[in-house]
Amino acid sequence: MSITALVSHPSLPLSLAGEPADGFAGWAAGLVDTMGGPGAGLAIALENLFPPLPSEVILPLTGFAAGQGVIGLASALFWTTLGSVAGAMALYWIGALFGQRRMHALWARLPLVKVSDLERTERWFARHGTKAVFLGRMVPIFRSLVSVPAGVERMPTHVFLALTTLGSLVWNGVLVLAGYWLGERWDLVEGYVGVLSKAVLVLVLVALAAFLAVRLKGRGRTAGHSRGRAQHRRSS
Repeated sequence: MSITALVSHPSLPLSLAGEPADGFAGWAAGLVDTMGGPGAGLAIALENLFPPLPSEVILPLTGFAAGQGVIGLASALFWTTLGSVAGAMALYWIGALFGQRRMHALWARLPLVKVSDLERTERWFARHGTKAVFLGRMVPIFRSLVSVPAGVERMPTHVFLALTTLGSLVWNGVLVLAGYWLGERWDLVEGYVGVLSKAVLVLVLVALAAFLAVRLKGRGRTAGHSRGRAQHRRSS
């Protein structure tokens, strides 16, 4: 039986809750059925370029396919990691083509941020960029985004490639093997990774809200001091 049939078969607990058989899981299963390992790699490459596509569906589903003998386990790991690296490299080169000069010009036009904020971020990335790229490959949301600043800052290509490959292999390996071992319950992985993704998103939003609150408060205080000095000059 093909992996598409296994995913959509109504007697098996494989489809995602609330998702139709011809939904995203069905699309990913169709790629694996049609192209084998390269189909899984293509799906993951697209997931890197379009983060809303869920790797927590593609990877365990690919592991399940390996467990059913549709593709080999080594092939599943190889092609999904290759797809991750290909997608990350595309974003890296987008960042490199954009470059620091354009980034500074764009940043200077943004409200509520200062060029010094960007310079501070650049200094941080210069010190911790290798850790950020490696560990970022294992953090939902940041998995794709971390490739862009690496390109903007022109991290050496061979270093970025090595770190991305290792980080992707760890993340992909965990999710593919989870699907392989869970078998018909491969879809449980999405729930656990989904919680992690939501937690990361909440932390990002809280940090952004705190930054905006501090910056707006600082601007209000500065504006108040400026008005006070202006009134003092007029009265004198």
